[in-house]
Amino acid sequence: MSEKEKMLGGKLYFAGDEVLTKERNVARELTREYNETRDGQLEKREELLRKLFGKVGKNPYVEPNFRCDYGYNIKVGDNFYANYDNIMLDTNEIEIGDNCMFGPRVCIYTAGHPTVADLRIMQLEFGYKVKIGDNVWIGGNAVINPGVTIGNNCVIGSGSIVTKDIPDNSIALGNPARVIRTIGKDDEDRWLKELKEYRENL
Repeated sequence: MSEKEKMLGGKLYFAGDEVLTKERNVARELTREYNETRDGQLEKREELLRKLFGKVGKNPYVEPNFRCDYGYNIKVGDNFYANYDNIMLDTNEIEIGDNCMFGPRVCIYTAGHPTVADLRIMQLEFGYKVKIGDNVWIGGNAVINPGVTIGNNCVIGSGSIVTKDIPDNSIALGNPARVIRTIGKDDEDRWLKELKEYRENL
């Protein structure tokens, strides 16, 4: 089994592997080029994202600066928006659904290191998949840790550190992030009222 196969399989792998090092260098070149684009170069940005990511839906928008390890393990759905300074350490798959919004400095980490120092010194690492459902809003400076699944329609508060799965329709915040309530009819009523007032003031 190759080191890349071990990495993608969630097993210990050698991060200094020649193939993986070359692939990280490719991603760094693409992200460097992306981060040097100007605001008006939207077509160029989308072209580079489609080269970098494993899957990209319709209408992607990622503000520079952006960083990742490999790129090809990142899969985003339609209408993905990421604000400034997002980091995705994609040693394993990062799957993001449709209509997701990330605030500035959101970090998604699939990468982890053994708790035993001797193994870390040997450059042995592991990675666990992160999955984010549809219609998720993640506030600025939030951190999503390896192996986490965030359900559909969730809101993650700014500055939160998500270490465990978050079920559908939840608002979660804190360190570690905890579900504080479920999004329900009260939310819908409130925001429909706000929408009505907005339209009346057009």
